[in-house]
Amino acid sequence: MIEIDGSLGEGGGQVLRSALSLSIITSAPFHMRNIRSRRTKPGLMPQHLASLHAAARVCGARVEGAELHSHTIRFIPGRLCPGDYNFDVGTAGSAPLVLQTLVPALLHAEAPSQVRITGGTHVPRSPCFHYLQWQWRPAMERAGFGIDLTLERAGFFPRGGGLIEAQVTPPRQSRPLMIIDAGPISHIRGLSAVARLPAAIARRQRSQAMARLAGTGIPAEIVEEEWASESPGTVLILQTRGAVAGGCYFALGARGKPAEVVANEAADHLLAFMKSGAAIDRHLADQLLLPLSFVQGRSELHCETITAHLATNAEVVRQFHPVPITLESLADGTGCVVIEGRPASR
Repeated sequence: MIEIDGSLGEGGGQVLRSALSLSIITSAPFHMRNIRSRRTKPGLMPQHLASLHAAARVCGARVEGAELHSHTIRFIPGRLCPGDYNFDVGTAGSAPLVLQTLVPALLHAEAPSQVRITGGTHVPRSPCFHYLQWQWRPAMERAGFGIDLTLERAGFFPRGGGLIEAQVTPPRQSRPLMIIDAGPISHIRGLSAVARLPAAIARRQRSQAMARLAGTGIPAEIVEEEWASESPGTVLILQTRGAVAGGCYFALGARGKPAEVVANEAADHLLAFMKSGAAIDRHLADQLLLPLSFVQGRSELHCETITAHLATNAEVVRQFHPVPITLESLADGTGCVVIEGRPASR
């Protein structure tokens, strides 16, 4: 049984989520202590319990310690089973993070799976649904991984209640990724959306973002939408588009937070990414690391920066699947990630 200290690196929930994915793929059981010990509210929260229960269900795992606020668990995976699955976080906890726990494992199943997850779809400290749809899914498809995503209903804090659906198709043949050149940016696309709030807020977010992006000289188009949701909320998503790669960032509204502040937050991140000259944003490199470690061959990613989250994720991967992973911070502040992947040995 692999022993993992949950306080490793940045000590957050990703240590648990990556361990669950890796355990299912490699059939290696693990014992984790000090779960989320570096967080203000350590231990398992509803979102992490949802990931744990979902992971256990898709492989018939035996689990000890699956309780709210638990600091220690044991996870003994069984046989990975494709199928139609429905999971409910029960709060506004992140549905995309639960999905990203399951997808790397289900890509190793013997047949396609359909997964429906209810929870928060556009919430803080998590990739939103549109980041997965615009940024993560296309990159995964370039590696040969078939993933179709649908937003059935948006879910914001505090009630959640959003619903996302994923069709996961195991690849006939996966391939490594070489994303080392940003290439020219052809245009910027965006989405400004509101739920249960005046449409004027979406217009203000869009107007401010367009003003911020005007100085780049790059064509930009931002669509406005109104969504149904159990809780009011706003979001602005921006993405650079090019022949090779790009970056994607979003910002969320909150009570007392002006629409212009939301727009500035997303624009600041996107403009900083564009200035870096990196091929992909800091989050995508992190999210591709685990699945690419099981793809035969050398993958190389030029990312915006090497984050503590990325370094932690690499260390968790090494404990289950000891492939060579190199994280190099370059002189200009960007990062180079090299993964010498190989298929799982069970």
